[in-house]
Amino acid sequence: MIEVVRGTGPIVLGLPHTGMDVPENIWETLNENGQKLADTDWHIHVLYGWLLDNVTTVRTPVHRYAIDVNRAPDGQSLYPGQNTTGLCPLTDFDGQSIYRDGCEPDAAEIDDRLALYHAPYHAALTAELARVKAAHGVAILYDCHSIRSVIPHLFEETLPDFNIGTNLSTTCDARIESRVYEICANATGYTSILNGRFKGGWTTRHYGQPQTGIHAIQMELAQSTYMQQNAPWTYDATKADKLRPHLSSILNALHHLAQTGDLS
Repeated sequence: MIEVVRGTGPIVLGLPHTGMDVPENIWETLNENGQKLADTDWHIHVLYGWLLDNVTTVRTPVHRYAIDVNRAPDGQSLYPGQNTTGLCPLTDFDGQSIYRDGCEPDAAEIDDRLALYHAPYHAALTAELARVKAAHGVAILYDCHSIRSVIPHLFEETLPDFNIGTNLSTTCDARIESRVYEICANATGYTSILNGRFKGGWTTRHYGQPQTGIHAIQMELAQSTYMQQNAPWTYDATKADKLRPHLSSILNALHHLAQTGDLS
C-alpha cells in the first residue's frame, strides 16, 4: 500500500497528502462536500519528480480525509487555539463538514484507521530514514506539502509562496534551515517565510532530531505557484516549470550539506 522508491542518497522526501484513495467504507460516509477531496496536496509528487538523483520517496496513496498521517496518532493538535484539521478530519479547510450526518468516525473506527493507514506509512518512513542514515551517517527528511493560498478559516490574507517549517528551528541543523530559507528568499518573483503559519507538522516534529543525525524540514507551497486553485485543480505546467528549478536548488543544496556539512 505504501509507495516507497529507494534511492542511494541522503535525502528522503515525505509525501503524506498527495493520495486520492478513499476506502469504500469511508467514501460512503462522506457527504457531497467531502467527496470533492478539495484539501488534497494536488500534483505534489509530480512537481517534485526527477528533481534530485538518488532521492528516496515515501508516499501514501490514501487521502487525508481517511486519516491524516501528518497528525499525531493521539490526536493532539499541532496548533492549539488555532483552526486546523485533526487526525481524522471532520471538516475541510473551510470549516465545512465532510461527513454525512451521524457518520463521523468513532474511537474504534479511528483506531482501525490508525492501524491500517497511519502506522504503515510511518513504519515505512522510519525504515527508510534508518536505512539512509546507516549508509550516510545522516538523513534529511524533506516533507512535501501544498495548500491553497487563500483560506480565511485557517489564516489571514494570502499565504506566502514558500512556507518553511522547522518547529522554531528545532528539527534540523541551523545550516539546513538557513540554506533553504536563503534559496527561497532569493527566488525572484516569489515570497517566503520561515516558521510562519506552518511550522512543520507532526512528521517534521517527530522525526526531526538533529542530535541523532536525522534532520527534518517541511515545505508548504502555496498552490498558486504551480496549479489552478479550484476544481478541477489543473496542474499548470508553465507555472510549475518556473518553480521547479528553485525546488531543485533546495534539494541539491540539502544533498550537498548532507555530504559535506558534517551534520551527523
